[in-house]
Order: sequence, then C-alpha cells, then structure tokens
Amino acid sequence: MKLGANVSIAKTGLLHAVEESISYHSDTYMIYTRSNRGGSARPIEQMNRDEALGMMAEHHLSDPVVHLSYLVNLASPKEETFEYGTMVLTEEIQRVQYLGFRYIVMHPGSHVGTGQEKGIERIAEGLNAILKGDESLFLCLETMAGDGSKVGNRLEEIAEIIARVDQKEKMGVCIDTCHNYSAGYDIVNDFDGFLKEFDQIIGLDRLKVAHINDSKTPFKSHKDRHANIGRGSIGLDALRYIVHHEALRDIPLILETPGGLYKHEIALLRGETDELPPEVTATEQDE
Repeated sequence: MKLGANVSIAKTGLLHAVEESISYHSDTYMIYTRSNRGGSARPIEQMNRDEALGMMAEHHLSDPVVHLSYLVNLASPKEETFEYGTMVLTEEIQRVQYLGFRYIVMHPGSHVGTGQEKGIERIAEGLNAILKGDESLFLCLETMAGDGSKVGNRLEEIAEIIARVDQKEKMGVCIDTCHNYSAGYDIVNDFDGFLKEFDQIIGLDRLKVAHINDSKTPFKSHKDRHANIGRGSIGLDALRYIVHHEALRDIPLILETPGGLYKHEIALLRGETDELPPEVTATEQDE
C-alpha cells in the first residue's frame, strides 16, 4: 500500500512536506500549494522542488497528491466565483505540472441552492473551459458527504460530471471513507459492494486517490467530520480492510485526521501496533 498524510509546506515548501512525511514513515503524502484563505500563492519556483524530489527518491516516497483550495467552487451560479475558480484551477494545473506530480484532488463544488443538475452542468462547463487534453496529470473529483448544497455526494453525480467533460481521459476520482460512510455507503460491512457499485457507475480505472478518515458521526449522517483512525463510527477493522484491499494497492492513501497523529495512525493501519491513537481535544481538532 501507499500510505501517507496531509502535510505542510511551511517555510521550506516541498522540502518541509517531504521531511515531515519521512518522520511519519510514509510512502506518499498530500499538500496544498496555496492557502485556503485566498491571496496570492507562493511562487512555485520557491518550493525547493529539486532537493525535495531527490530526498523523495532516497526515502522511497512516491505518487504525492495536491489538494485544490477549498475556495474554488465551479458549481457556483455567481460569475465572479466561477471565474475565480477557473483561474485558480488553471494556475494550479501549471504549478502541479512544474512539481511533476500526477494528481490534483478537488471538491466538485456547491450549487448554493440552484440544485444538483445546475451544479453538475456548471462544473462541467468550468472543466471544459480549463482542460485542453495535453495535461500531464489527472484531475480527481472527490466524493462528498451529503452536507449542505455540495455536488458529488452520490457516485452517479460524479459520473455525470465526467460524462459531460470533453477531456475525459484527464478525469479521475478520489474517494473519502468518512464522506462515503456519511453519505450512506456502507463501507464498514460491504466495502466490496461499494467498489462493485463504483466500478459499475464510474469504473475502477478512474479511482486514483483515497482519503482515509474515520467519522465522528454515525452512518448516513450527511456530515463531514473526520475522526482519528479507530476513534470513530467506521472503526479500525474496516479501515484496515480498506487500506489493505487489492483494488487500492497502487493508489495514494491519504490521512486527513485531527491532531497530527499521523505516525501512530499509519503504523496502526499497517498493523504494526494495535494501540489506538490518544483522544484529541477540541482545541487540537480546531488546529
């Protein structure tokens, strides 16, 4: 398996992300190349790419992932929001290609009251304006938890977006265990059934990344609240089954759990320990 976590690019950029990942004994990792608070992104040439890539090779880190800023919302009916999203995603594709990474994960967006159909139509419109077909990466739509006006809660919605994109060969999917469970897919008792449904509706060849998170809320809660591995309603046994599954063997598996307990949680998922991570306080969850 390729296990890793969402890590920081503070100060030394990609070099910091690689060093942090090595400290967790990771196989891969995920970063944001720009702040979710908005503003200008750090010039990508200042990310210490070459030194970081050399360290990655030395420590056998592979297939890193970039997560697109949450501020991008291609489903928005507001023209200024839509145009901002297309601008940022276009720029992010260029930044990620400079780094030499293969995957950008993005939330499909929120329709803000216009309905799923309009949201899907709007997202596809944006992707068709951005993707030219010569990109050297996959743009991966993340499955959502069913909260609010988000698009992409059901596999059918993800499939419909992809069906409307001209450059379909550039499209992938990122599943999220917390999101899927909260949206009503019983990955605890029937993960194989979920994968079968995914294959029938989307195609397993499009499954490029997985976010591995426990859930603070019960099955079908339609809430996006990540819990530490083994501390939520999904549980350790189910998450271990998922990360060791043959269908996920060659894709990056990324933790986004609270409290920065990634080294412990990675060891736990690998089966190197059975001790659950410590409870995370409310303050730590907010950090």
